Amino acid sequence: MAAQSFIEGHVIDLRPLLLDDVNDTYIDWLNDAEVCRYNSHHVYPYTRELAIEYVNRIRTQEKDLVLAIIAKDSGAHIGNIALQNIHPRDRSAEYAILIGDKEYWGKGVAKEASMLILKHGFEQLNLHRIYCGTSAENIPMQKLAATLGFKEEGRRRDAMYKNGSFVDVIEYGLLKKDFAAT
Repeated sequence: MAAQSFIEGHVIDLRPLLLDDVNDTYIDWLNDAEVCRYNSHHVYPYTRELAIEYVNRIRTQEKDLVLAIIAKDSGAHIGNIALQNIHPRDRSAEYAILIGDKEYWGKGVAKEASMLILKHGFEQLNLHRIYCGTSAENIPMQKLAATLGFKEEGRRRDAMYKNGSFVDVIEYGLLKKDFAAT
C-alpha cells in the first residue's frame, strides 16, 4: 500500500516510512558496505525484525520525523531522510539522509530531498537550528552540507570507528535565519 506524499518535490516526493517499505531491497541498503561507508550502519547485520521494530517505533512518537524518499519517475523508495532528536524547548533537530539506491547517487536527489525537509523543519516545525555530523572522509556529505548553507561548527577527533580506523566527525549547524537567506 503506497502512502500519499507528505512533501512534494520536482524529482522526488517525501512520504511516511511504511512497514511495506521493509523489503529485501531496503534491508540490503543497510547491509551494503558501500551504501553505509560513512554512517553508523553495517557494523551488525540489519534484519527484517530490526527494520520492522524501527518503523513501528518512529510511527508512534514525535521525536523523529523519518520520511521515505520516493523517485517520481519510478515510484520507487530510494532512500530515507530525517529530522531526528527533535527538541521542543531548544527548537533543534538532527538532520540525516541515506540514499540507498545507488542509481540515484550524484543526481541531485539528496539536495532536493534535503531542501524539502529543512524547509519543513524551519517553517512547519518552527525549528531554530538543524545540525548534522559526518565522517571527515565523507566528502560528498561535506559538499552537500555547504550547498545547503550549513556552517562547520567543530570537529570531534577520532569520534567514529569505521572501516578499521578512527576518523574525525565534522559537526555542522544551520540556523533558520541563514536558511531563509539562501
